[in-house]
Amino acid sequence: MKKILIITHSNDNESIATVSEQLKKYNARGIRFNVDQYPLYYGLSSCYEDGQWKVYLDYNGERESLHDIAAVWYRRSHNLGSGLGSVLEGEYLASVHGEVRATLFGMLESMNCFQIGKFSQYRRLDSKEEQMKIASFLGLKIPETCITNNPEEAKRFVRSHPKGAITKMQSSFAIDKEGVEHVVFTNVITEDNLDSIDSLQYCPMQFQEKLEKQKELRITIVGDAVFSFVVDSQKLENAKVDWRREGVELLDQWEPYELPESVQEKLLKMMDIYQINYGAVDIIVTPENEHYFLEINSAGEFFWLDRLIDGAISDQIAKVLAGEAPRRYVPVLQ
Repeated sequence: MKKILIITHSNDNESIATVSEQLKKYNARGIRFNVDQYPLYYGLSSCYEDGQWKVYLDYNGERESLHDIAAVWYRRSHNLGSGLGSVLEGEYLASVHGEVRATLFGMLESMNCFQIGKFSQYRRLDSKEEQMKIASFLGLKIPETCITNNPEEAKRFVRSHPKGAITKMQSSFAIDKEGVEHVVFTNVITEDNLDSIDSLQYCPMQFQEKLEKQKELRITIVGDAVFSFVVDSQKLENAKVDWRREGVELLDQWEPYELPESVQEKLLKMMDIYQINYGAVDIIVTPENEHYFLEINSAGEFFWLDRLIDGAISDQIAKVLAGEAPRRYVPVLQ
């Protein structure tokens, strides 16, 4: 039976269990590695002896060999090394966290097997600027954009877009207040807000022209399969700028969408450029039926869409991992 390594964390959602169940249909089993419990509860060893590399994962008294796995699904690495602060003094903590990251990601980068997407490729996708440059080069429409920490430049950009501008963060930006996480959503900015923008100097932000929306798309790409969905975010006042504000309310209102072939071809080309087999793409459809690319999320959620199509996305992920569906690239050393 093929072994599939799944990199995630203890509090991940139903996606892990759903894909793991699908893997069984293709003579494969998932090995779940909750990295928030590493290194406190997991042991990870890579050894080169007698001309061979051997990699082992130890957990709860059981050992899994990883040098003979068939594929890796890097999904999440949230809270890596969580709990180290309870056993180490603060002066050592940062350095130990650095070694934990170097060990885990060094092992993953070196795995000579198929990976849905390597960690290094996912980190490359953190550059929203490169994403937009590649998308534009391929012929996709993108919003006029300014990424800056210069308050005067931001003021100039906002004033040059009288139809409106929006601000958003480039990362999964959240503020912790008394133990409660508050996500920073996309917001509209006007000239009335510019007087308080001087603090931008300390934290860069992304500014974009405010596009009129007819619909919003979420496109999940797995291998060569493209799952396109549309939602009317404009029906709810609080979702007009950022549909995630009403994500729960809109959960079951997404519908399958026929993506224009030209847009689909360009998105698949982007997947090839990044050498990834999974991506969740956000696109705006304007009243003129123009499609504007916003971003590819390297590990974006798909579970609510998966429910609407009887687990077809999970099944495709399992097939790609098990080698039962086309993959978009081959590992260099194979």
